Amino acid sequence: MPRHLPLRLAPLLAATSVVPWGTGQAAALALDPTLTVVLDGVYYDDNADGEGDARLGETAGIFDAHDHEAADHEHGLEQGFNLRHTEISLTGGIEKLLDARLNVAIYDGGDVEVEEAFLATTDLPAGLRIKAGKFYSGIGYANERHPHDWDFVDQNLPYRTLLGVHGLSDIGAQLTWQPAWDHDTRFGIEAFQGDNNERLGTEADHADDLPGRDDAPGLYTAFAKWSPALGHDHALQLGASAAWFRSHQEFHHHDEPDEHGLDGEARLWGLDATYAFHADGAHGQGDWRVAAEYLIAEKNLEVAHHASDPSVIGQARDFTEDGLYVQATYGIAPRWEVGLRYDAVGFTNEKRGPLAASNADYDESDRWTAAATWQISDTSRLRAQVARVSAALETDREHYTQFYLQYQWRFSLGQRSDPHAGHHHGHDH
Repeated sequence: MPRHLPLRLAPLLAATSVVPWGTGQAAALALDPTLTVVLDGVYYDDNADGEGDARLGETAGIFDAHDHEAADHEHGLEQGFNLRHTEISLTGGIEKLLDARLNVAIYDGGDVEVEEAFLATTDLPAGLRIKAGKFYSGIGYANERHPHDWDFVDQNLPYRTLLGVHGLSDIGAQLTWQPAWDHDTRFGIEAFQGDNNERLGTEADHADDLPGRDDAPGLYTAFAKWSPALGHDHALQLGASAAWFRSHQEFHHHDEPDEHGLDGEARLWGLDATYAFHADGAHGQGDWRVAAEYLIAEKNLEVAHHASDPSVIGQARDFTEDGLYVQATYGIAPRWEVGLRYDAVGFTNEKRGPLAASNADYDESDRWTAAATWQISDTSRLRAQVARVSAALETDREHYTQFYLQYQWRFSLGQRSDPHAGHHHGHDH
């Protein structure tokens, strides 16, 4: 069954998808592995000189003016044709005791990245489950969903701004508990190494000028998900999550002699809600889904290095930024689905310090997106998407339109008909 939604919600969300990738089948504990390859091509254009996608990563706020090692993690879209990363997945069971998964991403420049490589128990008592390795955190709704499982071409703004394009993933361990209650409920805690983050919990490039980072694990998370019984055709999930990054560093490159480095910790809180209705129509006709999340990030830092004014070392700098998205999809015809999304960041978007000169308030950025998806077959789909962006940048506000045309193709070999079920919508119980 899919990975991070309770048992009632997971199969229904899969059933209400025109796109049958992640169909919610229970994970078979076969010894024979399944191999899956997913290709993802996107044609992209905008009326911002081809810089519209990059500018979404440069919106004004608490993440726009510093260097850190994770900056190289983003692989943005360029104007024209793009081959996004090719995903190769290998899944299987080990002696009916463990599930194993390996996901490798190959980028068009030749870079290879291990997205996930983990083992997970399948038969512990009392509703317990342990996962260990490299994997996507169970926080929120969208975090565990790989790009090939998104309802839209690109990542939503709150995740992209506060966590990075790839969300929150790292090397660590997860413990979940699903008690035998009347309503499906799941609690989870995680501990991660803490050195694979894109936005929060980062290490500055100029680490020699900053204190050493705390010993690992450097990241802890907790989450809870609840799903009431609403009948066969309806499903609802409500969730809450939190993350604590024990160490966060950044280096601000202003004009000399004002370069300075900050060191401290960061936190993230989130609320999410998902509702799905299954209409029993052919190939998803009449099905619809609604999902919403709110995230807020806080960095509590101190000046640890200043190029010209050592007297400010030790002064506090507190940063806060939030964001939300609301999205809905509807099956208008067999194999055809339309979607609408509103996402925004920066309703709260501020920097605070002991002096007035240290304070700053930034504007919010938002976007409206519409998409239409045609599930050509069980192995391929075509999606057209248009977005209207209002982006608050460092010096001004820009309004522009983005256009995407995406084609995805999937090929599978092995007993597990859909290894993407393991990272789409739910959990593996």
